[in-house]
Amino acid sequence: MMMVERMFTVIIIFGFYVVGKSEIYIVTIEGEPVTSYRGGVDGFEATAVESDETLDVTSDSVTSYADHLELKHDTLLNTLFDEGTYTKLYSYKHLINGFAADVSTEQAEMLRRANGVKSVDKDWKVRKLTTHTPQFLGLPTGVWPTGGGFDRAGEDIVIGFVDSGIFPHHPSFGNHNTEPYGPIPKFRGKCEVHSDTKKSFCNGKIVGAQHFAKAAIAAGAFNPSVDYASPMDGDGHGSHTAAIAAGNNGIPVRVHGYEFGKASGMAPRARIAVYKALYRLFGGFVADVVAAIDQAVHDGVDILNLSVGPNSPATTRTTFLNPFDATLLSAVKAGVFVAQAAGNGGPFAKSLVSYSPWIVTVAAAVDDRRYKNHLTLGNGKILAGIGLSPSTRLNQKYTLVAANDVVLDSSVMKFSPTDCQRPEVLNKNMIKGNILLCGYSFNFVIGTASVKKVAETAKSLGAIGFVLAVENVSPGTKFDPVPLSIPGILITDVDKSMELINYYKASTLRDWTGRVKSFKATGTIGDGLEPILHKSAPIVALFSARGPNIKDYSFRDADLLKPDILAPGALIWASWSPNGTDEANYIGENFAMMSGTSMAAPHISGIAALIKQKHPHWSPAAIKSALMTTSNTLDRAEKPILAEQYSGSDTLTFVSATPFDYGSGHVNPRAALDPGLVFDAGYQDYLGFLCTTPGIDYHELLNYTHHPCNYTLGHPYNLNTPSITVSHLVRTQTVTRTVTNVDETETYKITAKMAPAIAIEANPSSMTIRAGTSRKLTVTLTVRSVTKRYSFGEVLLKGNRGHKVRIPVVAMGYKR
Repeated sequence: MMMVERMFTVIIIFGFYVVGKSEIYIVTIEGEPVTSYRGGVDGFEATAVESDETLDVTSDSVTSYADHLELKHDTLLNTLFDEGTYTKLYSYKHLINGFAADVSTEQAEMLRRANGVKSVDKDWKVRKLTTHTPQFLGLPTGVWPTGGGFDRAGEDIVIGFVDSGIFPHHPSFGNHNTEPYGPIPKFRGKCEVHSDTKKSFCNGKIVGAQHFAKAAIAAGAFNPSVDYASPMDGDGHGSHTAAIAAGNNGIPVRVHGYEFGKASGMAPRARIAVYKALYRLFGGFVADVVAAIDQAVHDGVDILNLSVGPNSPATTRTTFLNPFDATLLSAVKAGVFVAQAAGNGGPFAKSLVSYSPWIVTVAAAVDDRRYKNHLTLGNGKILAGIGLSPSTRLNQKYTLVAANDVVLDSSVMKFSPTDCQRPEVLNKNMIKGNILLCGYSFNFVIGTASVKKVAETAKSLGAIGFVLAVENVSPGTKFDPVPLSIPGILITDVDKSMELINYYKASTLRDWTGRVKSFKATGTIGDGLEPILHKSAPIVALFSARGPNIKDYSFRDADLLKPDILAPGALIWASWSPNGTDEANYIGENFAMMSGTSMAAPHISGIAALIKQKHPHWSPAAIKSALMTTSNTLDRAEKPILAEQYSGSDTLTFVSATPFDYGSGHVNPRAALDPGLVFDAGYQDYLGFLCTTPGIDYHELLNYTHHPCNYTLGHPYNLNTPSITVSHLVRTQTVTRTVTNVDETETYKITAKMAPAIAIEANPSSMTIRAGTSRKLTVTLTVRSVTKRYSFGEVLLKGNRGHKVRIPVVAMGYKR
């Protein structure tokens, strides 16, 4: 079954009519939100915070100013419209100043023309982007011991998950009796109560649980019987991401009676705050997601995990400026670290769905664990395949029986009996004790058929096992192994499937009508339960979205590298919701093995929690810098990281990865805890980036940031990020960076290298930086030859105390 997460594409159905068609709009109005308000309104004290400060939402000044903003929202709506002709869904007060409302198109136009209204954006959709990895990343031996062991890793750090909810009864989220989770006074999250059990969704490990669905309900997309009007995870995705980042340590992964190891989150003692805004069938609405983010920051989360991305372009022209990204900019201003999945549109260029510099955009890697299986035919040929299944009995061959040869009645052919989803149409007497041979139909691609159902069919008919043969496949289809209770294998290679089919045809005796007289083809299924560990890891996963980053929806290149970093995101075991129906192969299970950048983002969120625990006063930009500058560009065999790519139409191959595939490289948690130097940045720096990015409308920028433009950067590529990107290099350009020493005094030797088309020079060539101080660094790029292709390089700072700080450099030369 194809296991890369589904992208949701559905038509929005709106619930009712007022004057014209009713739709949901996000409206921003004049006046600064809580995080930016510096005073000036009579009777209300300043509430603004800087990136190294924490917003005290319990203070009288914050509470009264927030109430003042909500009153302004209500007054505006009441003044313009009659009661009952509109529905206000949310008031946004902390990160942006505005509201979401369900109004007619005529009313939306009235709002646009009203005094004090800055922007009116039609709501748009978002989609979900969904153990062994702690060992692969070196956490148990290299990281957790430095913080007191796994039972202290992430202690008192709160990670907020804007996702599909959580299954609170899972052992990954339990409050152990031996090491119970105590209170966490700094966090102020709410805990909804389960409508049936009347019990809170929170237990000490889970410290907040709320759901947001007002926009989904107003749009007519919400189905309470499937989607749950509570934080309960009716999908599985939210439970999976939460467990990857912060699930308890040492939880046995048991599926079909077999244990696939023990699962752990990256920060197993971190707390979990749930903000459910994604749903199974339709994904989610930005109005709900923005409300969830606003609430998370109000509650006091330290980290925000977003395994979610836009389903379509926002209503603004630029990728960096819309209600979603502006809300996240304010979250970062309030000191919250934000990790977002890069998207699953790879391996194609410009397929990212996460663009802004204040967000950490995470690409997905295949780690060193692979599952393989094989089918041995009676003629001695061995066909490779996949299937997390036990083997058939050793030294015993079993007869192969094709489903289309054992249908009970020719009239059932309309039910596609070859895909083995309906046991009632097949002859049990002819299948019992044999291996059932099935065909991989289009039903598997669209999700109406599953490998799990094939196994259930074979078992109910008394088969020893099954083989599922793929005879044709669409480009981009990715097959992941599925845990099975009986011997089973999926032959994914079309050529191997044809070998199997040809052997079966040649061995099967038929009468003149084509009916089988005797089945002579035989085979045995191998043991696919044990993983194989590869040195060629990590590898950038085929589905992982690629750069270059774009600055607008005309797909013009940005002077900013994305993705930022690479983390494990393929074949990740983690908790699952037994009521989850998102993935047919894991319905009713407590664990699932999933692939997607959705799985990569929480790896970074959990590791960021470990850094936050060690360095509680670091800004989000400093944590991001520590992750990026210490990452690896070599795999475990000390060779350059590879990326899965297409060769021709649909053949999978491997190519040398570039920063457009992995950003700065693959995360190295141990090194990230002690980076030596960081590239820090704050709210004013991000404003400078926006102000100097060509094409951004000044008035639109003012609408979202409430600040006049800061042009001191000169160019967007001078933003103090731990990467350098110049998308349109003409002759010579000099880029400026500032490094801050977060360790003891150290002397760094600075070197730079670049592809031949562009010359690079770093200045100074060495510097001594005292503890806690900062120094400037310039990098000069000069076009040597115009190739109309990007060139890649790096600046490396090597300290005499052992620190290594690497900055990827990306540029395209246009004129010498």
